[in-house]
Amino acid sequence: MSEETAVQLPEGVRIGDDRLIYLSDPAVKKVCKLAAKEDGKPFLRVGIAGGGCNGLSYKMRFVEKAKKGDILVPFGEAKVIVDSKSALYLKGTQLDYSDALISGGFKFSNPNASSSCSCGESFSV
Repeated sequence: MSEETAVQLPEGVRIGDDRLIYLSDPAVKKVCKLAAKEDGKPFLRVGIAGGGCNGLSYKMRFVEKAKKGDILVPFGEAKVIVDSKSALYLKGTQLDYSDALISGGFKFSNPNASSSCSCGESFSV
């Protein structure tokens, strides 16, 4: 394990790479900035949950630690965690960030989605 990913990981947590989820440079910078404000929650958990206007929606939150079965994808100081079930839906997804006033924020580009809603926050496979 490289020095940049040298964090205490619970048993059963695997290290992944950007083939699972890829963060653009602006997304990495924003995740690092937000993580610095999260007291003791250095990991960004990205997942999929049922809901939204198309059946599945993206969920993101900062968490304290990874759980057994999670996949850690490090991007320098930005550390993304994906649970194994969500990984099936996220494989190959790109996460970008824009600070534009209109249509700004985090945007998912998921090659597994057969359709998505106009807001881009939910999809179906």
